[in-house]
Amino acid sequence: MIEIIGYLGSFFVAAAMLFNSIIRLRWLSLTGSTLFTIYGFTIGAYPVGAVNAFIMIINIIYLAKIYTKKEDFRTLEIKHDNKYLLDFLEFHKQDIKKFFPSFNSATPYNVSLLVMRNMQVAGVFLAEAKNDKVIIKLDYVTPEYRDYKLGTYIYNNYQVQLKSQGYKKFISDSYSNSNDKYLKRLGFKKVKEGEIITFVKIIT
Repeated sequence: MIEIIGYLGSFFVAAAMLFNSIIRLRWLSLTGSTLFTIYGFTIGAYPVGAVNAFIMIINIIYLAKIYTKKEDFRTLEIKHDNKYLLDFLEFHKQDIKKFFPSFNSATPYNVSLLVMRNMQVAGVFLAEAKNDKVIIKLDYVTPEYRDYKLGTYIYNNYQVQLKSQGYKKFISDSYSNSNDKYLKRLGFKKVKEGEIITFVKIIT
C-alpha cells in the first residue's frame, strides 16, 4: 500500500508540470507532496518526508493567497475589427478551436469585450445581443487564468450592466464538452429541444 502512495505521489508531481494554470499546478503539487510526505515518514526516509512536508506547506500558503487575494476585474469594450482583438484571436486560434470548434473571427458581433484581470488581458467575450438575449459566441480565457474567476465576473458582476440595458438572459450553444462543463459550473441550465442543446442563464 505504501508503495502505491509513493507511485501516486510521483504521478501527481509529474502531472503538475503539464499545466499552464498556476491553480492546477499548485493543487497537483500539493497532492503529490502530501502523498510523498506520508510515504517518506512511513518508510523512515525522514529527509524525503521533511522536504515534501515543506513543499506541501508552501503550496498551501500560495493557494491561500491566490484564493483570498483581492483582484481587479473589468471589461474593455472594443470594436469587432479592433486590431488587438484580431491579433489576440489569431495568436490563440488553436487553443480556441479546442473549446469553440466552429468559431469564426471574421464574423462581426455587437458585443466585443476584452476581459481584464489586474489590468492584464485575460480573456475575450464576444456575443450577439438582440431583443432581450445575449447570445454567446466566444467566452475564451487564456490558460494561465482558467480558475473560473473571469467567468464568475462576467456572469455575476458584468451582467448588472446588461440588465440595465434590458437584457434578460445569456444563451450559449453546446460548443464542446469542456465548455458545457464550464457553463454548468457557472450556473447555466441545459435546455434540450429535439436534437438541439443550448445553455441558458437568467440575468438577475
